[in-house]
Amino acid sequence: MTKSTIKSIFIAGLITVSSFGTINASSNGEDPLWKSKDGIYAEFFTTRGLIVCKLEYTKAPLTVSSFVGLAEGTIPNTFRTGKPYFDNLTFHRVVPGFVIQGGDPEGNGMGGPGYDFATETSPELGHNSKGILAMANSGPNTNGSQFYITLNPSPHLDGGYNVFGSTVSGLELLDQIQQGDKIDSVRIIRNGESAKKFDAAKVFTSSQENNKKSVAEKMAAQEKVEKEKQAEKLKLQANLKTDWEKKIKKDYPKAIKTASGLYYIVEKKGTGAKAEKGKTVSVHYTGKFWDGKVFDSSVDRGTPIEFKLGVGQVIEGWDEGIALMNVGTKLKLLIPSYLAYGENGGGPIEPNTDLIFETELMSVK
Repeated sequence: MTKSTIKSIFIAGLITVSSFGTINASSNGEDPLWKSKDGIYAEFFTTRGLIVCKLEYTKAPLTVSSFVGLAEGTIPNTFRTGKPYFDNLTFHRVVPGFVIQGGDPEGNGMGGPGYDFATETSPELGHNSKGILAMANSGPNTNGSQFYITLNPSPHLDGGYNVFGSTVSGLELLDQIQQGDKIDSVRIIRNGESAKKFDAAKVFTSSQENNKKSVAEKMAAQEKVEKEKQAEKLKLQANLKTDWEKKIKKDYPKAIKTASGLYYIVEKKGTGAKAEKGKTVSVHYTGKFWDGKVFDSSVDRGTPIEFKLGVGQVIEGWDEGIALMNVGTKLKLLIPSYLAYGENGGGPIEPNTDLIFETELMSVK
């Protein structure tokens, strides 16, 4: 259920599904004895009559505390602080056979109390029957003041929306509600000692503070992990560069080095057009692993590769190395892994693999 009308939810609401879950009352969902039973109840005085919902304050304390706190005006908000929040609002969205939705001070599906609170779901609370009361949202942890009441079992909504109550009186009125019908007022009834001790403002404030603390702790832990990963990456890169220099010194001591760590050997000097960034170059090549095994060759295929130089269409070592050439030049490019396919590799190239390319610049356009 979203704060704005979403087509996919509307379609889902028309699908017939079997009921399941644990919120139960009489066979038709109502409980005529609710006034004599302990619990917290919300009375919705509407254009069509009185609808009463039992609130699951022990199973969904955060959601119930927000709803009750708003209804009683005890939770700060950007709409009506200190006054009953829901009075004179409307059912701004009605999908026949699916839901009626209210609690939006703007009346267009976009309004709220100026705060969001977390997703709070339980396997004990599901959309198992008509009359289930739950929070609308626009994604995880975006609950505010908009709520909905189901007109049929809708278990496909389970897990994504905070169920926090069920209708115990006025069930027959739900189907009569029309879009734009007014919610004259919402009044909270507390029956029993436990219900009367439920301090909505205190529970909500405490829950929000704990949630903020939890989020901060998770962010700190995530930041620590990211820093550790970055440190490991830098250490690996340093080791790769050290190993690379040792490898070059041992196998190609006369190779020419560039500032990036690329090495090359001039096998033939060309006198044709100079390769320049942004121009299209044609290159013949043979790619080899360090042990000399060929993994790819345009020479064998008889067709050179064409690409625009210096714009990232090829690996960094190629963009840099080919830019050193004139048409007719042949270079042996000794490319470290961090200028080749890096830690991810690609195709037959394993991660962190150093490569050799025998190249010849054929043309520049």
